[in-house]
Amino acid sequence: MKNINKVLFGGLSVLSMATLVACESDKAESADKEQAPFVEIDKNPYPSTYKALASLPTLITNVTLVDGIGGITENTSVLLAEGKIKAIGNNLDAAGAKVIDGKGKWLTPGIIDVHSHLGVYPSPGTGSHADGNEMTKPVTAAVWAEHSIWPQDPGFRRALAGGVTTLQVLPGSANLVGGRSVTVKNLPGRVIQDMKFPDAPYGLKMACGENPKRVYGKKGGPMTRMGNVAGYRQAWIDAKAYQESWAKYKADYEAGKDAKAPKRDLNKETLAGVLDGEILVHMHCYRADDMGTMMDLMKEFDYQITSFQHAVEAYKIADRLAENNICSAMWADWWGFKMEAYDGIRENVAFVEQAKACAIVHSDSATGIQRLNQEAAKAWADGVNAGVDISKAQAWTWLTSNAAKSLGIFEQTGSIETGKNADVVLWTADPFSTYSHAEKVFIDGGLAFDMNSPETWPVSDYELGQVAEGDQK
Repeated sequence: MKNINKVLFGGLSVLSMATLVACESDKAESADKEQAPFVEIDKNPYPSTYKALASLPTLITNVTLVDGIGGITENTSVLLAEGKIKAIGNNLDAAGAKVIDGKGKWLTPGIIDVHSHLGVYPSPGTGSHADGNEMTKPVTAAVWAEHSIWPQDPGFRRALAGGVTTLQVLPGSANLVGGRSVTVKNLPGRVIQDMKFPDAPYGLKMACGENPKRVYGKKGGPMTRMGNVAGYRQAWIDAKAYQESWAKYKADYEAGKDAKAPKRDLNKETLAGVLDGEILVHMHCYRADDMGTMMDLMKEFDYQITSFQHAVEAYKIADRLAENNICSAMWADWWGFKMEAYDGIRENVAFVEQAKACAIVHSDSATGIQRLNQEAAKAWADGVNAGVDISKAQAWTWLTSNAAKSLGIFEQTGSIETGKNADVVLWTADPFSTYSHAEKVFIDGGLAFDMNSPETWPVSDYELGQVAEGDQK
């Protein structure tokens, strides 16, 4: 028996030695082999080419200032210079600046619409350039709204006349995951890159409830809400595996191994961007129970929902929205146009505000975007009538600072504070009045629109020669 063991162990020793020699040989071969270049994904292949309008130092005096973060100051002045808000107050040193007397007028930050389909569903609304819904499969995270936007859409100019300086353009809501949104400055551009808000993070449009199941119920599913959730979960599982495969590739490469990069997948790439915290989720959800389910999903896969869009029942779960740091983008009084929108109330925005959650008024409309000041006014008035103590200055945050925070651009715009971009609107009167107009709109300090100077009105190439009442072409 001892002899047998001796032979056996002796054999193993020989085998071990052979293995060691082979390993050393492999290491030497690996050391001699040069690594292929590291494969790194360009996360910004279509960068912004935006250039601000030319501007002059401008002093706007004697205005009622609504700062967009809840403050209001009577009879004050604001100095705009070099594209920024340079100073606020009275007796400012503004030698050489153009002076605009704002007596009797109001100055606010420019309006930011967080939900628009301008450019992807442009006017006129014909099928030939309706490019907002990639209704080919439930998860189309690979598509980007910016590749559908028609910069000549006359709607951009009409929104500008309503005081909108920035907007988020999203793909439509047919799919579980609809694709990337883009944030744009509301200035004319020949191509969409000329309008892209510099360094604004991308958004991801997702949708709850009736839309995905209506579109796909007879095309292979999902046809139920439980089918919807199964679809989201599978997409996130696949995205996590993709994220991990790239992380392993990077770690192996840094360890000196001749690692092979995973094959790129544009769907999973966008979803992995969400998991990495680089892309913000904006989710079309009406019902409170759907929003609750989505918050559970968010926790299961460890990502953040930035906003629920069209959140008609946000008032029912406003406390949970506040706890989870999720904004609600809402209409003032749209509800009841389908079952999942049936339980809306006019006090929705005010009740979300009262719960100290992030409240936003959005348009989702090519006409509504032209009068968002009035939409905020309606929501404010309904809240006050219901006994909610909200000032007009606080209500203006629904169109500016809260909107900017949800888009990840609050460091640049959304309030009138020293150092911020000079995106401001001078109103003829209290903008909560239906009789008030956006008299002058400044974007990065440049005069983008002057109600009294038609030569400042941007004109779309598409509209040249097609003069409508009130137009200047």
